[in-house]
Amino acid sequence: MDLNSASTIVLQVLTQATSQDTAVLKPAEEQLKQWETQPGFYSVLLNIFTNHSLDVNVRWLAVLYFKNGIDRYWRRVAPHALSEEEKTTLRAGLIANFNEPVNQIATQISVLIAKVARVDCPRQWPELIPTLLESVKVQDDLQQHRALLTFYHVTKTLASKRLAADRKLFYDVSNVMHDCRVCSPFIVHACHFLWLAGSALMARMLTLMSVFEVLLLWWVYVKYEITGTSFLKDTYFYILQAFLHAVFERLKQFLECSKSIRAENVCRDRVEKTIILFTKVLLDFLDQHPFSFTSLIQRSLEFAVSYVFTEAGEGIVFEQFIVQCMNLIKMIVKNYAYKPSKNIEDSSPETLEAHKIKMAFFTYPTLMEICRRLVTHYFLLTKEELTMWEEDPEGFTVEETGGDSWKYSLRPCTEVLFIDIFHEYNQTLAPVVLEMVHSLQGSANVEDTNAILIKDAVYNAVGLAAYELFDSVDFDQWFKNQLLAELQVSHNRYKPIRRRVIWLIGQWISVKFKSDLRPVLYGTICNLLQDQDLVVNDFEFRTDQFLPYLESMFTLLFQLLQEVTECDTKMHVLHVLSCVIERVNMQIRPYVGCLVQYLPLLWKQSEEHNMLRCAILTTLIHLVQGLGADSKNLYPFLLPVIQLSTDVTQPPHVYLLEDGLELWLVTLENSPCLTPELLRIFQNMSALLGMSITNKICVLFMLSIAMYAAGLCQSFCSLLKDITTEGQVQVLKVVENVLKVNPVLGPQMFQPLLPSIFRGIIDGERYPVVMSAYLGIMGRVLLQNARFFSLLLSEMARELGEESDQILGNMIEMWVDRMDNITQPERRKLSALALLSLLPSLNSVIQDKFCGIINISVEGLHDVMTEDAEAGTYKDCMLMAHFEQPKVTDDEEPPTEQDKRKKLLALKDPVHTVSLQQFIYEKLKAQQELLGEQGFQALMETVDTEIVAQLQEFLQGF
Repeated sequence: MDLNSASTIVLQVLTQATSQDTAVLKPAEEQLKQWETQPGFYSVLLNIFTNHSLDVNVRWLAVLYFKNGIDRYWRRVAPHALSEEEKTTLRAGLIANFNEPVNQIATQISVLIAKVARVDCPRQWPELIPTLLESVKVQDDLQQHRALLTFYHVTKTLASKRLAADRKLFYDVSNVMHDCRVCSPFIVHACHFLWLAGSALMARMLTLMSVFEVLLLWWVYVKYEITGTSFLKDTYFYILQAFLHAVFERLKQFLECSKSIRAENVCRDRVEKTIILFTKVLLDFLDQHPFSFTSLIQRSLEFAVSYVFTEAGEGIVFEQFIVQCMNLIKMIVKNYAYKPSKNIEDSSPETLEAHKIKMAFFTYPTLMEICRRLVTHYFLLTKEELTMWEEDPEGFTVEETGGDSWKYSLRPCTEVLFIDIFHEYNQTLAPVVLEMVHSLQGSANVEDTNAILIKDAVYNAVGLAAYELFDSVDFDQWFKNQLLAELQVSHNRYKPIRRRVIWLIGQWISVKFKSDLRPVLYGTICNLLQDQDLVVNDFEFRTDQFLPYLESMFTLLFQLLQEVTECDTKMHVLHVLSCVIERVNMQIRPYVGCLVQYLPLLWKQSEEHNMLRCAILTTLIHLVQGLGADSKNLYPFLLPVIQLSTDVTQPPHVYLLEDGLELWLVTLENSPCLTPELLRIFQNMSALLGMSITNKICVLFMLSIAMYAAGLCQSFCSLLKDITTEGQVQVLKVVENVLKVNPVLGPQMFQPLLPSIFRGIIDGERYPVVMSAYLGIMGRVLLQNARFFSLLLSEMARELGEESDQILGNMIEMWVDRMDNITQPERRKLSALALLSLLPSLNSVIQDKFCGIINISVEGLHDVMTEDAEAGTYKDCMLMAHFEQPKVTDDEEPPTEQDKRKKLLALKDPVHTVSLQQFIYEKLKAQQELLGEQGFQALMETVDTEIVAQLQEFLQGF
């Protein structure tokens, strides 16, 4: 591609590709795609995006096409790979000038240079690193910033390579980067900024800060990755230590500097951001290289504690910096590398040294001051929080909870730090907290806001440290003598204490709380639920003690569910309602009418809130279980919900599928009959099986409706080829259940699947659980549909080109040999019944395998026969005479509709209706009549005498 003639054409097409008109855009994109493999195309793109006079959007698109081309065509082995000559030209052009004025384009150029460096540096591109080093040291701010930005991305990319050879190459490159002269811009820029902070050169300061941030990020990656390699040299280690000690000095200077910069000043944000970058250097280094950080433990703790827990930080620190300092303390306190083993001799010298430094720092006065300041300063509710509580109580509840917020937010961070320090030094800190508690006896003055906030903070500390204070606090007495009275103070200003006390009880109830106190607690909770304040927490309960409060509690919770508006609050209330329904089960039936009517409306309102819909599904699961067969009245709402939740073509299934499957299952289990509407949902099943056959819930569905499984055979045939052993067993269970439900139509439904099962048996399937499933299926076909088995045997003979008798003999022989693979007594009895069903017979193959058939039969007798000592006879323990409705006590759950169906199905199963003892007798007698006495005796002589003796013992009385 000639550059001069091509540049204009490519520029024109790139311009068209930035158009908003699809009629112009699409042809341009197609043309650019065709040019991707043309020689010279990327040289043209380089000329375009480095031409600062062109439109920014066109240059941006040219950079993106160039970057994507690196992934596809840069490597020598790639199809349509770029020539070495063109790559040489491109590499030189990419680092010719670091003067890109547009930040976004500069970032993309830096990334694409890093992509090239990953493949070519340093062998094919030895000049990259020296060029970057020289550009870093120039006086031009823009050029220095762009060079540093590129250096950052190149270093990050090279450091990501993990093969030994690549690590060695990176080490060689890093020898250059570790030159002490590279550190000088860090010191120079920091000092220069601090000087500018006292002057009026704000524009210059902003530019300098941008350079400084990139420099700092670059140092983070270079130093961490080198320290993480096995090539670390002592010289580099000391350079690194010097850099980290310099970080502390600059941190202090920047913090002092921030005092002189007003909050509204544009530089204040940049200063604070740089301070956080400094602390991130320390945190990341501590996280990745704890033993290399040992020499910095003392200084880090002194620094963080002085700014966060003493007056030294007043007027200087800001919230994000406090969080970072607390995380630094937490990481040192909790770091397992610094904790010696119980047997000191097993600990490394590095661990003992770090532990010694920690213990020397955390003296009693220091720990006491940290603990008191955490509780009485950082735990206090702020004016902003109290205002938010008044104006938006639901939002207040949502704000104070959430995942990993402790890593970034002040309140969660202080609580996590308190927990970790208290756990580590509980013997020292427990008396400090208990002293605070004893100083707060009796109810606080409702007019004294500060006293209320202090009590809230102390109670928070006791709740967070519940497990550590187990032996130090008599919580039952405290509940009766003080906490219960505080829950009954109804003044509006006292609601922080009411809320905190009920939360505190929730923390302690699973730690130490007498059962006989719970009814008092339930009554109190009912009163709290009538409060206009909506900040309510979950609680535990015992069903028998809770039942007297069920109606009022459920009614109040339902009213609360209707009143709240935030999705998170509704989810929380639904969770509590679900817990109540789950615990009381069927006893919820008289009270759920209002909830049943409300849920369809809530489902419709939550169309854009999938997590709330998940909570509704969970509530429905417990509701269906509680209603049992009466859940059929919910079908007009319930079935469309299941249909939507389990339809993988609908976007919400990503969130709803798991709970939707569970709801489908419990609906089937509690359905008194399979209605057409319920069966219609099974159109979703094929796609579900294609996604995850190992999902046992899917299989349970099949087990519940096996009689309707004809349409699944094709899916099963394909799935069995590609799934795990566990998945195969689950599918085969479904097939066996179909045969059990309908032995006549079942084999026809799964006719395409049965030959592979037959082959698996005669080939000796190597997985015992799969072989057991194969024999279970074939046993059902042989025992319950002999005509179909005969047709299957003929089909296998044609397929394998062998005689039917020979194939039958091979099957029986393998069956006898693999009988030990079958562990379930039901299947072992089934095998005996199935093979015995081949008798009586004149077939020479069956008579040849007679010994094996009798051996299996006697094994089956041992499995299922129990001896009646008084009568001196044996009885088949698997027989079920008739269906009896079990008597259920008040403490037991009644059988579900699914339990009843299973029992009725068992009454049709030969395993549970045919006496193995009598079946053997009848088959042997018929064989004797067929062969005559002499022929039969000759046949019996093929059986081991010990087996014959055992058989005769079992058949006494026949």
